[in-house]
Amino acid sequence: MRNFFGKIFNGIFNRFTITALFILLQLFYLCTMIFELVNYADWVGFIFKGVTVISAIYIVWRDYNPAYKIGWIILIAVFPILGGALYIMFGNKRPGKGIKKKIDPIENSHRFYLRQKDDIEKICKDVRRAATIDYISKEGIYPAWSGTSSKYFERGERFFDSMIDDMKNAKHFIFLEYFIIKKGKLWNEIYEILKSKVKEGVEIRIIYDDIGSINHLPMNFVKKLKKDGIEVVVFNPMKPFLSLVYNNRDHRKICIIDGYIGYNGGANIGDEYVNLTSKLGHWKDSGIRLEGNAVWNLTVMFLNMWNSFRKTEDNYEPYGVHVHHKEPFQSDGVVQPFSDTPLDEENLSENVYLEILNSAKNYVYIYTPYLIIDNEMETALKLAAKRGVDVRIVTPGIPDKKVVFFLSRSYYGNLIHAGVKIYEYAPGFIHAKSFVSDDKVAVVGTINIDYRSLYLHFECGTFLAESSTIKDIREDYEKTFKISREITESVLEGKWFDTAIAAILRVFSPIV
Repeated sequence: MRNFFGKIFNGIFNRFTITALFILLQLFYLCTMIFELVNYADWVGFIFKGVTVISAIYIVWRDYNPAYKIGWIILIAVFPILGGALYIMFGNKRPGKGIKKKIDPIENSHRFYLRQKDDIEKICKDVRRAATIDYISKEGIYPAWSGTSSKYFERGERFFDSMIDDMKNAKHFIFLEYFIIKKGKLWNEIYEILKSKVKEGVEIRIIYDDIGSINHLPMNFVKKLKKDGIEVVVFNPMKPFLSLVYNNRDHRKICIIDGYIGYNGGANIGDEYVNLTSKLGHWKDSGIRLEGNAVWNLTVMFLNMWNSFRKTEDNYEPYGVHVHHKEPFQSDGVVQPFSDTPLDEENLSENVYLEILNSAKNYVYIYTPYLIIDNEMETALKLAAKRGVDVRIVTPGIPDKKVVFFLSRSYYGNLIHAGVKIYEYAPGFIHAKSFVSDDKVAVVGTINIDYRSLYLHFECGTFLAESSTIKDIREDYEKTFKISREITESVLEGKWFDTAIAAILRVFSPIV
């Protein structure tokens, strides 16, 4: 009985709920104060309405996604007094100045580590793919590499089994960067390995996102890691104050071992990602293991983030690919890990996805847990299908967020009508995020097809071209289609109430 009430107490009085409560109270107080001021004097109301009008003009003028503009303008119209103030507080998609001041100087001062060394036209014969690679290299600043082998994992269990085996063999350093670290059997196993490696003299560093992990870790987590000799950076520590910075999260999942082995994919460190818990049926995730030159991109991503939040700046060269592996690596196509950041105006991930759709000739297969798309993505999906390309999207059969699932389903009708095939993963929840097309190109990583991933979060993915791994990815999709439920127009017929609610939700989907 004591354990039962203890769990309830800890569930209510934890850092997340207390922090959230303080923020809600501040928001309530702010709204109350605004209404009190408006009632106190008419001229105050005119000021707030003026702010609202100026905000609306500013939104129209800014180079924002049209759906994002519409959502905010409608919100402002519905709440003419509060609308402008709410936009000023929460509407600006740009990260807070504090984050930008920390990260931008570090990234800019280390760009020279990311020069494109391989001749793109030599390592990629396909002209269209070479253009995409060149775009990522120039706008995303992350180069493409030969001299890299890759292995695809279609399940979180196999992904982490391989990662744990490599961790056990680490001799020099292990870097981990994760959106969520969750206490449980998987983390305990990794933690024990990390502690033993510290004793062997291996350098261990961890970056994790505080908002992603805040409800899953004990209060003394960082203190305990540091006591065990593990260095830690907490991205965007959550504090009990209203702030814009909580919009921007480190959604990346990266593991680097000894500089020449790297992992990237959709799975966080938690028991559900390896099906040790099963609230949502079977949890399907995916990931990729890299060995060779391209791991350098992941290392620079990690060190850029690390140095941005540390008082001292590390030299990158001791963590290079060939420092601890002198021999040349096996080459299998073009491998290009890349990072997407909300700090610039370039929608890198979305543009890469759009280019895959626009250049496809035979098929494009997509995994996404959240199908909340803007007009550009919807148009590209429909146009590809109308051109005769076999476009298929797999979404969850059992969702983790009911409202988001309901919203995702609102896009089904138009897509299916245009010829896009939609499947729901019948065994449970699909958390994988990937594109594959024509056996020639693929992206595996952390990037969902929703507004937060494409515009607000720090993300990463691995772009593959002319690699044998692409065939393995396609074969995984073919197996998944067989156990998934295809959604047809007849399934959606007659649900007028759902359609009406979804239409309202879609208006505000870019701003939630």
